[in-house]
Amino acid sequence: QVQLVESGGGLVQPGGSLRLSCAASGSISSILLMAWYRQAPGKQRELVAAITGDGSTNYADSVKGRFTISRDNGKNTVYLEMNSLTPEDTAIYNCNLKYRRGWATYNDWGQGTQVTVSS
Repeated sequence: QVQLVESGGGLVQPGGSLRLSCAASGSISSILLMAWYRQAPGKQRELVAAITGDGSTNYADSVKGRFTISRDNGKNTVYLEMNSLTPEDTAIYNCNLKYRRGWATYNDWGQGTQVTVSS
């Protein structure tokens, strides 16, 4: 297991923006995929955005055009820029890391950061 340190969550007004960061540290041979998930009360955890090592991205329909996922492979860090936030974006956001250490593949999660969109 690696350490995933998330930051950037907080309270923001509707229409505002937040930028989440997730930095991975530990023994990592290569990162296969970094992703952001979220879970709101009463809902299942859902994929928000994902990015592969080569830069391919995927977004949930609900955030397309508003959120942007990016990564810094040299720093093993993934970012989620969230714009035009709405109360429906309120959730606990977790970063997810799929990586290789040697020949083995691992899948780890961050502890989560709260994003609250409210007036």
